Amino acid sequence: MSKQPFIPHELPPEKLNWQALVPFIGQANAAIARYDGLLQSLINPNVLLSPITTNEAVLSSRIEGTQASLGEVLEHDAGLDNDKSPAINEDIKEIGNYRMALSMAEAELKHRQLSLNFIKSLHAILMDSVRGQNKQPGKFRNEQNWIGKKGTPIESARFIPPSPLILQEHLEAWETFILREDYHDPLVQLAIIHAQFEILHPFMDGNGRIGRLLIPLFLYAKKCLSRPMFYLSEYLETHRERYYDGLLSITEENNWQGWIEYFLQAVVQQSDTNMHKAKGILTLYETLKDSFISTTHSQFAVPALDAFFKKPIINTADFIQVSGIPNKVTASELLRKLTKSNHIKVLRQGSGRRPTIYALPDLLNITEGKKIL
Repeated sequence: MSKQPFIPHELPPEKLNWQALVPFIGQANAAIARYDGLLQSLINPNVLLSPITTNEAVLSSRIEGTQASLGEVLEHDAGLDNDKSPAINEDIKEIGNYRMALSMAEAELKHRQLSLNFIKSLHAILMDSVRGQNKQPGKFRNEQNWIGKKGTPIESARFIPPSPLILQEHLEAWETFILREDYHDPLVQLAIIHAQFEILHPFMDGNGRIGRLLIPLFLYAKKCLSRPMFYLSEYLETHRERYYDGLLSITEENNWQGWIEYFLQAVVQQSDTNMHKAKGILTLYETLKDSFISTTHSQFAVPALDAFFKKPIINTADFIQVSGIPNKVTASELLRKLTKSNHIKVLRQGSGRRPTIYALPDLLNITEGKKIL
């Protein structure tokens, strides 16, 4: 018997064992609150957590099959991509779109709700001029799609999302649930919202990335976070099979309970990882601030440090612009002192019109969670 398109469950799921969920809910909410406390203590989270945001874009895209690394994305930003393959450059473009979508969403959520139209506008940015751009960017699908290994026919699909004939009504029910203010717990609500979105699979491409983007955006919209800077892709990428199996258990066994428990555990684990990285970055920033000042004896020491935190791999021209240093001579002397003291590293020496490219290795290593430079 061939598989049929899945008919989605009504929202919210019935017969959840709330008593069993209480410990998971308590731990997850406490973890998010601790992380947001750290976020609120940062004077400029945009500067300090910029590399973590970029890494989220890398990891969320990697779940969908891209291969570009954080280092390659940052090198591309700095103009160092002469030897990259066309496939990697295509990956980098997709990752750049993800960053743009997240940035736009944060600005827009100050005066808009997380509606279906809002999500379509995110999708249009995500799919602009990349693979899949022919798959109706910014529009919900009017064709049947399916999930399986590349090239798998629908008969052998792992999962067949709902028919386009019933998609709109279930999307509207999903939107109603996402806007509910009276549901028992926002993190359980988020677990349901994320899973149902992936089950509906409303776009022809890019569903996984949009679904993961929704996680920080929902937490921000619900005021669980002061900034939409909570990223779950690192955990989901590490536990990819369990992630997919959890979603499949909803559609095959109506196992919302197991999925919600898994999702809340993911929130706890990722909160701890985010806290560890953010604290490491904050400690590094404070240490380097003193060191940059004592090394350069310059009034521009802190703006120079901020430039490297915004762009851990940066060329001379961008460094001058981002740091706001008024002239090239001052900037060059500052970079020379920082290179000589081994605070920064030259990745490519400039020649002719090609600018020198520098990196801040300590920051990259913390963000990646391993030594890459």
